Formats: sequence, C-alpha cells, structure tokens
Amino acid sequence: MVRHYGMFQFKPEITPDQIDGCFAAMQGMLGRIPGMLAFEYGPYDSPEGLNDGFTHGFIMTFDSPASRDAYLPHPIHEEVKDIVVPCLERVIVFDFTLK
Repeated sequence: MVRHYGMFQFKPEITPDQIDGCFAAMQGMLGRIPGMLAFEYGPYDSPEGLNDGFTHGFIMTFDSPASRDAYLPHPIHEEVKDIVVPCLERVIVFDFTLK
C-alpha cells in the first residue's frame, strides 16, 4: 500500500466554507478512482507548534504504487485540483510505500 500525505496552507482570504468545499471535493474522489482505499483529513491540532504555517493535512491510501500513479493524472483528480489549488498558498505532498 501507498500513503499519499499532504499539508496545506490556505491563502489568507480563503474562508472556512471554502476550505470545507476543498476537502469535500477531495473526499468525493473516494470510490470513484480505482485503488484509492481511504481518505482522511483535518486541521492542525498539536501544541508543538511545528506546522510552519500549514493548517490542514490529509492522508490518502492507495492499494499499490500503480494505483497511485494512475490517480495522479486521473481526470477526476484534475477536476479536484482545479478547485483546491487556487485556494492554496503552499502545499507539500509526500508519498511512501508501507513496509
């Protein structure tokens, strides 16, 4: 399995409703993109203060590297990116294969 982990820093003018809409669009990919097994997300919630301005994170689980690779250019993913990316100041994405 592959974990596709990301962190978002939204632009200052983006409202909580817009943030909810971004994650609803992302959640909507589940069950529509083959091999995508799970999607979890939430706001930063740690007293450590090590988030470097990132306010939200997400984790997607794919059944294989091949499914993750097919997801990246998938038309549904491209539609979701058109919703989410314009709202972002910064983003980090990091993938790893489970050992």
